[in-house]
Amino acid sequence: MPMTEQATGAHHPQPRARTGGHPTAAVEHVTGAQSLIRSLEEVGADTVFGIPGGAILPAYDPMMDSTRVRHVLVRHEQGAGHAATGYAQATGKVGVCMATSGPGATNLVTPIADAHMDSVAMVAITGQVASKAIGTDAFQEADIVGITMPITKHNFLVTKAEDIPRTIAEAFHIASTGRPGPVLVDIAKDALQARTTFSWPPTLDLPGYRPVTKPHAKQIREAAKLITQAKRPVLYVGGGVLKARATAELKVLAELTGAPVTTTLMALGAFPDSHPLHVGMPGMHGSVTAVTALQKADLIVALGARFDDRVTGKLDSFAPYAKIVHADIDPAEIGKNRTADVPIVGDAREVIADLVQAVQAEHSEGHTGDYGQWWKDLNRWRETYPLGYDQPDNGSLSPQQVIQRIGQLAPEDTIYAAGVGQHQMWAAHFIEYEKPATWLNSGGAGTMGYAVPAAMGAKAGAPDRTVWAIDGDGCFQMTNQELTTCALNNIPIKVAIINNGALGMVRQWQTLFYNQRYSNTVLHSGPGASGKEPSAGTRVPDFVKLAEAMGCHALRCESPDELDKVIAEANAINDRPVVIDFIVHEDAMVWPMVAAGTSNDEVMAARGVRPDFGDSEDD
Repeated sequence: MPMTEQATGAHHPQPRARTGGHPTAAVEHVTGAQSLIRSLEEVGADTVFGIPGGAILPAYDPMMDSTRVRHVLVRHEQGAGHAATGYAQATGKVGVCMATSGPGATNLVTPIADAHMDSVAMVAITGQVASKAIGTDAFQEADIVGITMPITKHNFLVTKAEDIPRTIAEAFHIASTGRPGPVLVDIAKDALQARTTFSWPPTLDLPGYRPVTKPHAKQIREAAKLITQAKRPVLYVGGGVLKARATAELKVLAELTGAPVTTTLMALGAFPDSHPLHVGMPGMHGSVTAVTALQKADLIVALGARFDDRVTGKLDSFAPYAKIVHADIDPAEIGKNRTADVPIVGDAREVIADLVQAVQAEHSEGHTGDYGQWWKDLNRWRETYPLGYDQPDNGSLSPQQVIQRIGQLAPEDTIYAAGVGQHQMWAAHFIEYEKPATWLNSGGAGTMGYAVPAAMGAKAGAPDRTVWAIDGDGCFQMTNQELTTCALNNIPIKVAIINNGALGMVRQWQTLFYNQRYSNTVLHSGPGASGKEPSAGTRVPDFVKLAEAMGCHALRCESPDELDKVIAEANAINDRPVVIDFIVHEDAMVWPMVAAGTSNDEVMAARGVRPDFGDSEDD
């Protein structure tokens, strides 16, 4: 799974709480709630997404007086959680969300699980019923600590006011160091109301929490030897390289070795898409070249990646010729799915920096890799099976073209957040990602409804950058209420609804594997509702009217002739959110594709097109 920066590295913002520091102020007499807000200020939390309610209400009163913490009142707690994730991914800081007890807290479960799967640094603060009422089935009581234990990096139940500062400092430290992840802090209402003292910094008490960041030198040397001895190496780059801010080091390693680089869905932007060494994204819907490179490799160097099922396909047939170097900050990931010949536990930035030195040492001794035949094969596959798409015969909009033009017309450094499904894969393929922190998506959990609130969080954290949410008409209907939040809080995101009138990815599977029986994937009742006539997109609700009702500027685009004009209009509006309803062809599919449960050897370049790889000298 993704690796992250070292626990005390200068390259990552850390909470300012540290053992043995100097208090920022004299001891103050405050309530637990005031202590909570002061603690958030001191760890550097500048934005909190949340909704008040009974158990958390004491915390909302002192928040009014804070000049350092901005609260964004969302419309649903799920929106708060995904916004915190988007904020964290765009800024590199810890995202913060807040909710009350019971249903408020349980509405955070999905975004917490999402952040856990994608290793996002997030702190979720929830109110809890008074400590004496815990366990009595009190009004709005839920055991949120128990509920979230499997999907958090750590969680806390606070019942004493004096424990609040230390707990908040520990939560931020745990969330942002080692392999990052979500931490839950559940605080009883009477702890928020009680009187206590506040001083900063507290002493952290985390016995046993010592993330290993420095890799073992012997393992590094072994990895470097394998790289120079290999004939068909691949650098398999995961999201951990982004988390560790190791993209500069990665570029040096790639150019030093001359090995091909493949970046996972979570790692897009870690290595420039336009770089000649980049062979694309691997996986179920990865490029033919990337999928095949891993299959035919004799060495895979996995950096901050976890060999998940979407990349490997049928596991026992994955990369049958390859030795594995697996480097990760989380030792639990190494060997979990694929046995590593050279396991390396450490921070991605340190691992790659040390690998660069070790490979240079190998070169100085005359050991350099010869990848000439390998690149002949790779370039042949790249030229024969490039990414592409067909324009619809009836003159309607191609969803791939819509997304590609959004990427081409967007300002430099634009951040893209995608929902889940076909539009997610098209956004991964047809927008070029040249820099880190420009691509946000729900990779591990595959959460529909992620895009709009994540884009909101990213824009709140990076207000000077353009943020586009690429969403589907199904995903959009799950969390679009956060457009109201955007409109009222001056968070002018831009939303492209890829409206094909269906739950597109599920419909694609029904087309391919269920004899075109479109059971419960049609999102409208007009033409095409039977699955036999062309769709004109989802019109109930009318997304233009809905967006306008929520304070947005709204447009609809149904023709390729209008495409550039409406995108340019959206890019020019920066005083409110903009929503464009793109009515696209419903039969467009995501290709390439490896069917679930099959071997990556069975990758299809397009429907009915099985690549012919020919024979290389080394096969």
